[in-house]
Amino acid sequence: MSATLTRVLGAATAAYGLAITAKPALLARPCGLVDEKGEVPGPTALLIRAVGARDTAIGAAMAAAGDRGARRLATGSRIVSDLSDAVVFGIMLEEPDKRRKVIAFAVTWGALCAAALYTSERD
Repeated sequence: MSATLTRVLGAATAAYGLAITAKPALLARPCGLVDEKGEVPGPTALLIRAVGARDTAIGAAMAAAGDRGARRLATGSRIVSDLSDAVVFGIMLEEPDKRRKVIAFAVTWGALCAAALYTSERD
């Protein structure tokens, strides 16, 4: 059952990655990375799309992982990515309220993935 949870979280991660790749504003707006017109500047969109590609790849790997080793590697990559996002966005975002929200989201998602990995290791 817990391997199923890891796969579900992987599929959700991949879906989110595809969404922000297609529409960077989904990540830029909550982070306060839009211009005065509410649009995402080109360099910001480029970097968000890179994050989206990363999340799509890691999420797909989590969803498709066929054995414990592959699941451990893919989910560990997701956890490290979430924690690094929390640190980088937490340090670099200018607005404290946006910083707190992004940190909370990234840490929560990383913790969910860690819990899923932990329970899948116990099966």
